[in-house]
Amino acid sequence: MTERIYNFSAGPAVLPLSVLEKAQSELLSLNGIGMSVMEVSHRSKHFAPVLESAINGIRELLGVRDNYKILFLQGGASLQFSMIPMNFLGTGEAADYVVTGAWGKKAVKEAQRCGTVNTIFSTADSGFKSVPMQDELTFSENAKYIHYTSNETIEGVEFKYDLDGKGLPVVCDASSNILSKPIDVEKHALIYAGAQKNIGPSGVTLVIIRDDLIEQVPENQHSMLDYCVLAENNSMLNTPNTWGIYLINLVCEHIKGHGGLAEMEKKNEEKAKILYDAIEASDGFYRGHADKSARSLMNVTYRLPSEELEKQFASEATKQNLDGLKGHRSVGGIRASIYNAFPKEGVEALVEFMKDFAQKNG
Repeated sequence: MTERIYNFSAGPAVLPLSVLEKAQSELLSLNGIGMSVMEVSHRSKHFAPVLESAINGIRELLGVRDNYKILFLQGGASLQFSMIPMNFLGTGEAADYVVTGAWGKKAVKEAQRCGTVNTIFSTADSGFKSVPMQDELTFSENAKYIHYTSNETIEGVEFKYDLDGKGLPVVCDASSNILSKPIDVEKHALIYAGAQKNIGPSGVTLVIIRDDLIEQVPENQHSMLDYCVLAENNSMLNTPNTWGIYLINLVCEHIKGHGGLAEMEKKNEEKAKILYDAIEASDGFYRGHADKSARSLMNVTYRLPSEELEKQFASEATKQNLDGLKGHRSVGGIRASIYNAFPKEGVEALVEFMKDFAQKNG
């Protein structure tokens, strides 16, 4: 087998090696049936248990109660930016948005096409380096829902708590930190996440939606954009991404077999600390973007003394099998994405490279 490198990509991202090996072993024949999961009908007796197991895996890991539906949709988190206001924000109605990064800004832009958006808190003026504390948030009295992004991949800032809507429905874009730690699902009316960080491959969007919110979907909504219709059809109104759902099931089994979300959080904290400590110990050669109180465990973002050095850093790192470290095109810098499946050894290898690079170029 070709040597595996350390993949710091923000998404699609690294998957557990054991999951890839399991998928490889079953690629031509799922459970010995003589067909690949990519070939079987999504309505067949062969795929039904795969879908059910994936749903149950998410439900078990996150502690999702029976009054929530779990959906595997398409279109990514970007489609959810539109679907949520299309379903729950009517003419003359308003929703509250907390904006702590680029993805929160994108969500606001799409929601504004449907109704009034109150940006009740934004860290844009300070460069998206922090997140608000709960007591800093004041919600609009008649807001249809409150939207926030639990982890911003581009800027590398993360909420350290689950937002409390004080009785108002809370909607969370958890694309880049879901399954990385335990969360209180009950504080949320809807949680959505693109799969390609911690859940599985790209092409699947996880939606966890409370039953009472589904009941609020207006009539005459386009079927493929209607949470009620999608829930009634158990994510199979159209042909779902069977391969992606199959891999999600394998990832859930992997996490359960390695201590669950509490153990994921512990390992993620250990990995992030190694990297943040290295940044702080560099005498200013490396400068972290996020405030200490908001540092992401998933996406570690930092700058070097110049853009030229950043380009050189990313290029030389790639030659050392440290791939995907170039920051997002909108902000530059360096970004190391260290999701659940990223090994501690890879972080340690990056830190050694950072020390060597700083010594040679400082």
